[in-house]
Amino acid sequence: MKKSSMISLAALAGASALVLAGCSTPSGDGGNEGGTASTRACVILPDTESSDRWENGDRPALEKAFTDAGFEADIQNAQGSTDKMATIADQQLSKGCGVMLVVDYQGAGVAVTEKAKAEGIPVIAYDRPISGADYYVSFDNEKVGELEGQSVVDGLEAAGKDPATAIVVYMGGDPSDGNAAMFHDGAVKVMEAAGIKPAAEPTGVWDTEKSADNFEQALTSLGGKVDAVWSANDANAAGVISILDKNGLTVPVSGQDASVAGLQNVLLGKQTATVYKPFQLEAKAASDLAIALLNGETPTADKKLDDGTPYIAVTPVLVGPSDVQSVIDDGNAKASELCTGDVAAKCDEYGVK
Repeated sequence: MKKSSMISLAALAGASALVLAGCSTPSGDGGNEGGTASTRACVILPDTESSDRWENGDRPALEKAFTDAGFEADIQNAQGSTDKMATIADQQLSKGCGVMLVVDYQGAGVAVTEKAKAEGIPVIAYDRPISGADYYVSFDNEKVGELEGQSVVDGLEAAGKDPATAIVVYMGGDPSDGNAAMFHDGAVKVMEAAGIKPAAEPTGVWDTEKSADNFEQALTSLGGKVDAVWSANDANAAGVISILDKNGLTVPVSGQDASVAGLQNVLLGKQTATVYKPFQLEAKAASDLAIALLNGETPTADKKLDDGTPYIAVTPVLVGPSDVQSVIDDGNAKASELCTGDVAAKCDEYGVK
């Protein structure tokens, strides 16, 4: 596998340029009788299952950015419920919002967006695209897929396997998540260019246990033979790896998020690499945009989604075992959590401390 060269957080801030084009008329009062809606940033996070970043990373980063800028932050989590997301939105809108920043959950963000915009409140789709949103802030999701696909190709070549004849299973993300298609398209572009064709492709999910079940069924259908697995994230990869371990197999597996489990699997050689997406950069890009809107400015971006939505895209990085220390140096992982059990020896080998 080609080893990625890790870059510092400062250099990684490769977001699409955000240009503040003068000032606009401040957004509507959002139903706030006191006229202070423009001082409130309303944020809805999706769950705690798809990633621990939402509560442990994004929430405190966004809250600090808004409060440091002199604005009130109302940040709530839908806890994996479309009904709860709708309820939270109604509650926030009744109190008034100057801007709404929403991480979509199974399409529920569309109704939230429609309600907010009906009240003249700009909406930022955060991390996952939402139809009708005014802006989209995320990592470059197709690039994420490309990096994942390349890790599969490199892993096969390192194992002496011809990608064109390799048995590769595709384990994508939940199709209701707009990013899942971009991850898939980016990965497929790179893998197909190398001659890879999917031997099996179960319905996508964002769930370790379901991913394990789906992969086990796919592996059985392939007679227990597999050469590599494209996995859309570390959680899915963990499910896949549990089945590979059960069957005494070690093959290239991709992933993203640089989670503790993902980094451990990378160090152990069970996962070829993980795509690292420092939440701080995404949170900064989103909060900078939201604060500009709260200040009555009219931001523009130099990138757009297919539907024309301005897209602020942050650059991801592929992390192999030699790069794990850089994630720790950035404060996005702890050696004390990573270097336990069988992983301790690998931490010594790769200088992780």
